[in-house]
This record gives sequence, C-alpha cells and structure tokens, in this order.
Amino acid sequence: MNRATDSTVCGAAEISIAGKTLRFGEKTYIMGILNVTPDSFSDGGDFIDVRAAVAHAKEMLKQGADIIDVGGESTRPGFSPVPEAEEAERIIPVIKRLSAETDAIISVDTTKASVARLALESGAHIVNDIWGLQKDREIARIAAERSAPVIIMHNRENTSYEGDLIGEIKDFLLRSARLALDAGIPESHIILDPGIGFGKNAAQNMEVMARLGEIRRLGYPVLLGASRKSMIGNILGVPPKERVYGTVATTVLAITQGADIVRVHDVRANADAAKVADAIVRRR
Repeated sequence: MNRATDSTVCGAAEISIAGKTLRFGEKTYIMGILNVTPDSFSDGGDFIDVRAAVAHAKEMLKQGADIIDVGGESTRPGFSPVPEAEEAERIIPVIKRLSAETDAIISVDTTKASVARLALESGAHIVNDIWGLQKDREIARIAAERSAPVIIMHNRENTSYEGDLIGEIKDFLLRSARLALDAGIPESHIILDPGIGFGKNAAQNMEVMARLGEIRRLGYPVLLGASRKSMIGNILGVPPKERVYGTVATTVLAITQGADIVRVHDVRANADAAKVADAIVRRR
C-alpha cells in the first residue's frame, strides 16, 4: 500500500512515504522532473521511451533526487491536451518499473482523476496537480482514499490580477487546501506551489520569487518549480537547456525564503546548491 503518515518533529511537518521520511524545515528536498512527453518545453521527446525514462530517473536519484515527478502531458504555453488513455499509456509503465526497480518516492504530475488513480495504484505516492484540485475535484477524493499527499499549484487562464498578486495567489491556494481538507486529506499532506510560469507574466513571476516567504507563512510546505522556465530565459537570453545556472539561483533564493522542495531538471547542480544553502540557512 502507498500509505503516508504524519507527525510533527521540532515544529517541522513530517511525512513518511515509501519507507522514507520527509522532515520539512530541516533540509530542502529535490524533485527530479521526468517528462514522458514528446512536446515539453525543455526536454520534450528526450525520455518518451520507457527504458530511457527509467534510466534517466535512476540517474537523477544517483545525483541527489529525493522525489521523481512523472508527467505524461506537457503544460507548456500552447500545449495540446492529451486524452486520459494516452497520458496513462505514457506514464504507467514508467511508474511500475520505477516502483519495482527503485525505492524512489514517486509523484505523478496530472490534472486528471482517472490518471491519478491509476498512477497511485501502480506505485506512485504523491499527486502533483497544476490546477490545485480545482479543475478535477475527484483528484482530492482519490488522494484521500490512498493517503497520498498532494501538491496544489496556483494557476489561472490569464495574467489579469485585480488586487495584490500574492494576496490572490494565497486566496487560491487556501481554497485548494480547503478542498483537500474537505475530501479527508490531512493538513500535513498538503504542499503548496505558487505556480511560477502559470497564469503570470515575467514581472509577476519575479514578484512571486521575491515574495515567496509570504506563501510559506501560510504554514504549509512550499514547492518551487522554476527550473529552466521563461522567467530565467528572459533574464539570461538563453534557450531552456542553458538555464542551469539561472535555475540554481532560483533554488538558492527560494531556500532563503523557506522553500521545502525544488522541482528541477538538472538535479546534481541544484542538489549541490541546496546542500550549501541549507548548511547556511537552516543551521540550528
């Protein structure tokens, strides 16, 4: 069974998943991105083959990944939606092999309840929903049934904010958290993602980065997903695969503001940066 339990240690949320314990507040956890897609903005087509995907996941684990996030539908700007059956066909064989061949904590990146269910039944442990449980609310019930933690991300169809940007993001995330709680997901199984690159323009993304601590003060663990994104590309003027150092900068900045998980393509560089930042920022 893919069960998670929770408690509190030294004031830090603690979740036990797949025989491992994540103690938020004590270190930064690295989530390695595994896009099993032909059209993702940065690595589309690189790992569409099951063997290549599993090999890449194992390499990320060697480099310091704590979690592998498996996705079968691109969410880049202008992406084409993928039917549920096709998305499942892409990711389920990968999740089954990772579950059988590694002890990795596996997250499924999906917005579809049926795909989330199949993934959890196949060995995934966490559901990562870029619509914060607000697009397909059945995901919350499925996660609750499986005692699976959820990552709820802020998202919207446009970049028009009437009030304070961070205030509106917090309102969205708190609504999502309420959906999770009402479905029976424990408070300690909720992780927030402010959604860099989703429903935000370049200036808004940078404001979120600068004010990330305000999201952390909501009391939930926070995940940052800025890896190789256009915010970095706009600043550096380089293509996605040349944004490693820019991504490292966002990782360190996020850690100084209390981020608990960073979702990245380039694991070794960000794991090393996080280890150094943790030694300085999280020292007791």
